[in-house]
Amino acid sequence: MARVAERAMREVFAETPLQLNAHLSDRFGAEIWLKREDLTPVRSYKLRGAFNAMRKVLEAHPDQQVFVCASAGNHAQGVAYMCRHFGVRGVIFMPVTTPQQKIQKTQIFGGDAVEIRLTGDFFDDTLAESQTFCAAEGAHFLAPFDDDDVIEGQASVAVEMAVQMGGAPDHIILPVGGGGLSAGVRAFFGPRCQYTFVEPAGGRSLYAAVQAGEPVTLDRVDSFVDGAAVARIGEKPFEKLHDIDAADVIAAPENRICGTMLEMLNVEGIVLEPAGALAVDALVDIADRIRGKRVVCITSGGNFDFERLPEVKERSMNWQGLKKYFILRLPQRPGALRDFLDLLGPNDNITRFEYLKKNSRNFGSVLIGIETNAAGNFPSLFDRVNKRGFAFRDVTKDEILADFLI
Repeated sequence: MARVAERAMREVFAETPLQLNAHLSDRFGAEIWLKREDLTPVRSYKLRGAFNAMRKVLEAHPDQQVFVCASAGNHAQGVAYMCRHFGVRGVIFMPVTTPQQKIQKTQIFGGDAVEIRLTGDFFDDTLAESQTFCAAEGAHFLAPFDDDDVIEGQASVAVEMAVQMGGAPDHIILPVGGGGLSAGVRAFFGPRCQYTFVEPAGGRSLYAAVQAGEPVTLDRVDSFVDGAAVARIGEKPFEKLHDIDAADVIAAPENRICGTMLEMLNVEGIVLEPAGALAVDALVDIADRIRGKRVVCITSGGNFDFERLPEVKERSMNWQGLKKYFILRLPQRPGALRDFLDLLGPNDNITRFEYLKKNSRNFGSVLIGIETNAAGNFPSLFDRVNKRGFAFRDVTKDEILADFLI
């Protein structure tokens, strides 16, 4: 059925390229291919599932003219694009907090075919409102991943891959959010290849489900990798993934993903959103397993808002240990600052200096950010600072203080 879905969607958009990447292949001693889902018309694979689900609903119920979804990202854009294609009405519910750029892109893809409703500060509130609307209006709800027809549509990625590669690769690296893409690709290829499933470290819903033997809801999710930050794996995707080995489900640290995004942008000129970089980021974790093999990384999305670039750079430097923030207790006397500056090495650069508290007391608190060119420079700097008698506290990894001060 995935082959039927793939053939049908050719009337809407061309297949995405499967590209051999020389840089990654040389780095990991393997044949690394990128399945460029970031190059679909909406810059993610999500329009595949939306197309297939909508196509099947309209075949069975030609009079169904209203489709609804709740999403703040790629699913909304995929649904909007397909509503315009099929000539049906789409009502897309988004949280009030959705960035304006995402709202505008969704409206552009859907045009006059879609209506965007902003409701709820949190996604659960948005979802509840959309489902209430569906029940009242007799509309059809298009789930982002927990739907068999959506999973079948996402499996078209595997159909294209098999044709482009002339068969199955040795290993496929799959980004995981709700599980629709992973379930579809694995259902198509079956045991013909090995799999690595990659989740953001702050949202390991598939790993938790495999450990528990059933989907569970995470208490907390880090929203940075917004395209894959899902608190609960889909029930239907998990039916197809329940027997995987937990060792094949790995976590990608959010800050490390930032480094991968920058590497792909600077070296290859490929723009990936955080979720789109998951598969490439995981290569370093499985380098020993893939050496000499044919490996496909699915780059699942490229909807990146460049206003986030400073944050991505900051997080990448933190991961590499090249930037730190600390609070310095600075004596309130002439020359104290100069004494501290004399302790800096030739490659240490102050990027932030801010008095947090300066008064008539003998000491004041200063927030300092320092960048350097090698992580090993910090221990020696801190040693010099300690020997000089300056009290300080490294707050780089203190989540509460970092969020508040930085």
